[in-house]
Amino acid sequence: MAKLFTSVKEAEEWFQSKFGIDETFDATFKSIHLWGMPVGLFYINGLVDGQTLTSLLTEMQENYRNSDEYRENPTDFLTYFPYHALSDVDEREKFLTDILSGQVGFVIPDGFTFIGDIRNYPGRQPEEPDTEKVIRGARDGFTENIILNTALVRRRLRTENLRFEMHQTSLNSKTDVAITFLKEAASEEHLDYIRKRLDDIKTDGLTMTDKSLEEFLFKQSFHPMPFVRYTERPDICAAHLLEGHIAIIVDTSPSVILVPTTLFHHLQHAEEYRQAPFIGTFVRWIRLLGATLSLFLLPLWYLLSTYQQYLPLSLSFIGPDDPGTVPLIIQVLIADVGIEVLRMAAIHTPTPMSTAMGLVAAIVIGQVAIDVGLFTAEVILYVAVSAIFTFAIPSYELSITTKVFRLFILIFTAIFGASGFFLSVVALFYYLAALKPMGTPYLWPAVPFFPKAMTRILIRYPMTVDSPRPFITKSPDRNRLS
Repeated sequence: MAKLFTSVKEAEEWFQSKFGIDETFDATFKSIHLWGMPVGLFYINGLVDGQTLTSLLTEMQENYRNSDEYRENPTDFLTYFPYHALSDVDEREKFLTDILSGQVGFVIPDGFTFIGDIRNYPGRQPEEPDTEKVIRGARDGFTENIILNTALVRRRLRTENLRFEMHQTSLNSKTDVAITFLKEAASEEHLDYIRKRLDDIKTDGLTMTDKSLEEFLFKQSFHPMPFVRYTERPDICAAHLLEGHIAIIVDTSPSVILVPTTLFHHLQHAEEYRQAPFIGTFVRWIRLLGATLSLFLLPLWYLLSTYQQYLPLSLSFIGPDDPGTVPLIIQVLIADVGIEVLRMAAIHTPTPMSTAMGLVAAIVIGQVAIDVGLFTAEVILYVAVSAIFTFAIPSYELSITTKVFRLFILIFTAIFGASGFFLSVVALFYYLAALKPMGTPYLWPAVPFFPKAMTRILIRYPMTVDSPRPFITKSPDRNRLS
């Protein structure tokens, strides 16, 4: 127990100098008579379990009344805390940070100080994430409480090698960040990289939590591709930890960051592992096909529609017979962007109204637009099919990026024709191949080509088949068999 103040009065004055006098109602100081002496309590109202605190103080007072011994040593005060976490603080700033984190600060008359952990953060209970639903499997998901999130992972990995390394970032928010990994499975090189980047963060706050942290960790700048994988499912997080990946849990965020990742990690879904291997492989192929078509179908259709003289007779049905008065590329761009606007509108529309809005937009507006000649029916068809394929991509970040790249290929195709289509595809491939977040090739195992690893990308092997930890994790022990 450290002596940070000379008296409770000095501690109260220091507390008021930080928060002001009656300037904020939640910063609370209480002077109570406990254990035969005045004791100062410091806490943030709303972050403390008031019922537990009251019960604890009542028990301490009863124990003191029933005791015949008189104790003067301040460390004896700690014996009245039967099971709650206690910690010493040796600096006033650390004392303040702990209080702001939801813990209770105790100061006894001689100025000795300690912290009691009686936190009770407001939040919701675990529930299945909307973006990662499965037919079979667990229905729990991460919440905004970092303590609860670590417990959900610990429940699935009951091993002493599981580590939650706590850090605090930013100057004002002092956000709790837990680097989560399996000892002897995760790469020390990757861990040191993340630790160093966390220590280098100098900002006033991470208001967007995990997304803000991603930009600081990986210097994303204006790169459109997601450099990390987000998940709200504890089972997916646990599976990646076993493979040697590192999870970063940020307080107040229900999404967990997984690193290192590649493009193919964003195309995986838990449903593939909840079905038989053959069915899982079939679902994976359908998803990969849908992701590929979401990127190339619309530009390729526009290219073939524009150069119909090169089409074989068997494909003569491609392209509108009457393209209308509005140029075809303008129709495609307006329709494709319009679909994205409808998606955004659906997000911001109250749930009871969103279904009605979707029906009006899809049926009434779409049909009227065709009737008045703004769009041809075939444009609406291929734009809608491309949008449906985009929804097959499990990663929301990658699906948005795919739409941006699709527009990029469309514009180049419209300007330069067939040459523009192929040049834009080559440029996109080169860009993806050049990306190396955390030193990991983004297109691995396609570029550089690893045949065995690529086979595991295409085929969902049975769990009984030995599967070493991925090469990109740089795990010191790639063998997963005991």
